[in-house]
Amino acid sequence: MATTKEIKEQLEIALKEIGKIKPWFDPDVDEWVFSHSIYPVEYGGDSPEEVVENYPKYLREFINQRLKGNLNPLTEKKTKGHGGLREGAGRPKGSVKEEKERISLPKDLAYWFKNDPQAIPIARETMNQQRPVS
Repeated sequence: MATTKEIKEQLEIALKEIGKIKPWFDPDVDEWVFSHSIYPVEYGGDSPEEVVENYPKYLREFINQRLKGNLNPLTEKKTKGHGGLREGAGRPKGSVKEEKERISLPKDLAYWFKNDPQAIPIARETMNQQRPVS
């Protein structure tokens, strides 16, 4: 069970981490809002002063629920965020992609190119035989 003292201490730490509360106007909701990336708490109000006054109250309730263990584990889950930077991810260095252009083909030709692994080499050979040599 979270005591008032614990909540107050955690709130002071949170407000130091957040720094100055600077609301911005969000035209989508037609309100002044404030949120911070560290805490999943957002507050919107009619004026910047209202947001500055009430945001800590909502943050206090969030901290209270966190200390009680009432939050969904996904609420504060952090991801590693490596994305495409994993070792070995992506195209090997120095490899070159064949230049391509998107076109539309009749269905029978599209089916042939998709399903026959020899279709493209055959088409290239035929194309090279029909070109006049200059």
